[in-house]
Amino acid sequence: MKKLILAILLILAGAAGGFWATADDDMKALVSSMPTDANVLFWNTAQRDAAFRAMDRIPILAKSHIIESGDDVYPLPKGAPITIGTDVDAYMKAQRTAGLVIVQDGKIRMEKYGLGFTGNGKWTSFSVAKSFTSTLVGAAIKDGYIKSIEDKVSTYIPDLKGSAYDDVTIRQLLTMTSGVKWNEDYADPKSDVALFNQHKAKDGMDVTVSYMRTLPREAPAGTKWVYKTGETNLIGVLVSSATKKNLSEYLSEKVWVPFGMEQDGSWLLGSTGHEISGCCIQASTRDYARFGLFIMGGAKVNGVSIVPDDWIAPATSTQADIGAPGKGYGYQWWTYDDGSFAAQGIFGQGIFIDPARRLVVASNSNWPKATDPNTVGKQREAFYKAVQAAVDAETKPAAE
Repeated sequence: MKKLILAILLILAGAAGGFWATADDDMKALVSSMPTDANVLFWNTAQRDAAFRAMDRIPILAKSHIIESGDDVYPLPKGAPITIGTDVDAYMKAQRTAGLVIVQDGKIRMEKYGLGFTGNGKWTSFSVAKSFTSTLVGAAIKDGYIKSIEDKVSTYIPDLKGSAYDDVTIRQLLTMTSGVKWNEDYADPKSDVALFNQHKAKDGMDVTVSYMRTLPREAPAGTKWVYKTGETNLIGVLVSSATKKNLSEYLSEKVWVPFGMEQDGSWLLGSTGHEISGCCIQASTRDYARFGLFIMGGAKVNGVSIVPDDWIAPATSTQADIGAPGKGYGYQWWTYDDGSFAAQGIFGQGIFIDPARRLVVASNSNWPKATDPNTVGKQREAFYKAVQAAVDAETKPAAE
């Protein structure tokens, strides 16, 4: 029976573009754990360990677009190892961390890997991709494809006319304050976040648009914050519609090539061909750290920002009250009152950025649950503070 199952997996992989042709030895050893259904939220831990490093090569998932890198790589020189007042190995074990890269003052101060993952591999981002997508909105405004974030979403996505999104602005999508009803419960198989990617699109319509246009309004636009992955997917459709480019191509053009990402990335596609823009970029942990440096530096390439001059500050500061002391939400960025901010994805993906300390912490993990703010989530927050404290301890003697 085991031989038969393995044979079927091999046949499926070959038909889908050759998982084995691109698999390294570690991934080959994990093939027996690869999931056989497409519902990521309900895979077991072993299936996630195997799949998160190969999401763009699993036959049961949608196709992907390549995010092409260029010839020049943004340098990440080694710096002096940072001493953190916590047991990093124990932290990584508790978090089930696959990759951890700490960059401070432009140098790698710590780089560690687990779960059989390495710096040469790529790990899926989940909602970390939201912050990439919002940055592309800024780029599209700078490039003249989008006039303003005060524009109505339906101006760029006409299929939303007549729905609850007809009078919602791009700003309200970016800040998740549309007032449209949505359920983001990752443990509920009947929640919107579990169902919308399985939705069968109306003929000729993007699958996300087809689903989202059916949702009812629960509050006036701009008055209530509710986290909605589906709305980031709408933002991606909007950017693609405005630029006439797919998101992978535009991200490559604006960031991946000019800033110098080390490896090609990839972006999973929905059933109707748009990138799943609220999720699903595959990249190396070092390249996630490079994106953090890119944003911390003002989204600049050769001294010129790819976004408007007034974009980064509001994007990375609180625009919506999320009901958590000391925290808020910007343009698809989680914000903190000390001026730091973060991109975050389920199962422990993250890019933490602290401009005051010239600090970026990129991490990829496979938490036991999609989200668990009171245990692993709290541990990660404490780790960020420990890294900040370590930087402060180094700089304090010089200031005295």
